[in-house]
Amino acid sequence: MTIRNILVPVRGDGKGESVLDHALAVARRFNAHLNVVHCRPRPEDMLPFGVFVPTSFREQIASSATTMADEEEGRVKALFEAYCSGHDLAVIDSGAIAPKDRPSASWSEATGKQAAAVAVRGRLADLIAVAQPDPKLNLGRNTLEAALLETGRLVLMCPPAAAGSVGRHVAIGWDGQAEAARALAAAMPILVAADHITVLAGETGRQVELGPGDLQTYLARHDARADVRSFSSRGTEVAQGLLASATEAGADVLLIGAWGHSRRRELVMGGVTEHIIEHADLPVLMIH
Repeated sequence: MTIRNILVPVRGDGKGESVLDHALAVARRFNAHLNVVHCRPRPEDMLPFGVFVPTSFREQIASSATTMADEEEGRVKALFEAYCSGHDLAVIDSGAIAPKDRPSASWSEATGKQAAAVAVRGRLADLIAVAQPDPKLNLGRNTLEAALLETGRLVLMCPPAAAGSVGRHVAIGWDGQAEAARALAAAMPILVAADHITVLAGETGRQVELGPGDLQTYLARHDARADVRSFSSRGTEVAQGLLASATEAGADVLLIGAWGHSRRRELVMGGVTEHIIEHADLPVLMIH
């Protein structure tokens, strides 16, 4: 397996270029295809929930919403075309076979909420690139959760900072648990192609049956050699230790196993995952 199809959801929130930059950094390593999907809101999504709206006013809102969606679609598509031109990306139809000798991109439209589109289209992606949630603007959380919980695919969370390389030096957060093993398996094409791998092992004071040495051996059998970097960490300090150690090691992406559970349809992520989602300043690869 390799990375051939990367789903990149975009909308007119100003975060699309950063996500495209990170996705393209991965695509260039594999000559992969960027499946860019723009999600336009449905007119009914603009109506206030639980409030009676007269028919005449409803029609006005629907007409206005359609006009605004058309304008945003045109603006974002123009930005996409300019981006592809400026980055020498071959643009093909969304259903066409992508070239294998260079990165490519396609544009498609989806109607409805971005999270819903990602939940479905992400199931046939090798990687889903999404923006890091912005708690101040209350943007991006639903999309990230849909990518993690509804697709079973590897997710690249992209911070707002400018993208450099992604995948040349991979840091792996390793605790020997099933979540970390699942992330390892999903990211194997990226790990095998990496120039450098650093295994981050937290010294939490508890016994780890599969330690970093075991992971080194496993990776070596895939011709992927790794160094080990330990950090002293307990409880809620694990997340801080992972982020700090990844930065100190010079990694350009951090790989972790995300986990959580549903409670009354609300996702409650594990403490380590939650902290990394909120505070990471480098790209993070995750799978649930």
